Amino acid sequence: MAESAACPAFQLGRPRYEQGSFLGRLRHFIDVIDPSTLFVSEKRLKECVKLLDDYKHGELPPGVSDLQLWEAQKIKQAIIHPDTGEKIFMPFRMSGYVPFGTPIVIGLLLPNQTVVSTIIWQWLNQSHNACVNFANRNATKPTPTSEFLQGYVGAVTSAVSIAVGLNVLIQKANRLSPATRMIIQRLVPFPAVASANICNVGLMRHSELSEGIDVLDDNGNVVGSSKIAARHAITETAFTRVVLPMPIFVLPPIIMSYLERLRFLQSNRRLLLPVHSLVCLVTFGLSLPVAISLFPQMSQIEVSSLEPEIAMATDCKVLTYNKGL
Repeated sequence: MAESAACPAFQLGRPRYEQGSFLGRLRHFIDVIDPSTLFVSEKRLKECVKLLDDYKHGELPPGVSDLQLWEAQKIKQAIIHPDTGEKIFMPFRMSGYVPFGTPIVIGLLLPNQTVVSTIIWQWLNQSHNACVNFANRNATKPTPTSEFLQGYVGAVTSAVSIAVGLNVLIQKANRLSPATRMIIQRLVPFPAVASANICNVGLMRHSELSEGIDVLDDNGNVVGSSKIAARHAITETAFTRVVLPMPIFVLPPIIMSYLERLRFLQSNRRLLLPVHSLVCLVTFGLSLPVAISLFPQMSQIEVSSLEPEIAMATDCKVLTYNKGL
């Protein structure tokens, strides 16, 4: 089928949208996080996998359109890990990040947090993040359970320590007015979550730094295992995890501080939580695709910047690696 602006010609394993621009990556990742893929049946998934296999072996049934092939690939990539070939548990898929993560975000941003509630919500948030990071990691090398647990404990400890420490400091700041103290207290989750997210990514994917990740040539063949590519992959992922919580944990407190002054909400206090939840959901839903679109999932790196043994093993100038999400 001829390539058109609406639906380009299908290419197996390639993104539907051009990945050299931010807009192209944004459109790609909006597909990746589409929550509708959470409701795909096992039968439908098998049909999609079979259709792609038929295409790969040149046995495609007549009448199958490019649009059908792109949709099949979207469903497969949303559910099945590209390295392991196994299904990702629903709450830990990128398509489940917003639906399953929003209740935790709402809890983190609730006003008048106690030390106990702060610890509980930070623990839940980092537990979810740890599982998402692990489920969507570069899995070309096996990761021992002990390293997963070390990363998990490190991430939770850092998040709880920072959040509780900041809350205690704010409560002791007697010079601040109650209104100012409440706004600042609502902003506490951001530095705590951002710092912990960096720890979470680094600790959960630490084995990649010591063992390296596979780098691929233009034909998708593995050239070697690179620690330098692993460092790039983890740095890029950690950066997105700092950008992601910025609007999620900064905008809702500011928006709610204004909405709470409205006469309608002051006379209908029961609506505060639903409005707060809606603000969090919208902010989270808009922030996620923007943050993960900063870098392509299949990133490229110049051979000259990799290990000498990899440079000697290929004639390619640029190699590709799975950054993870």
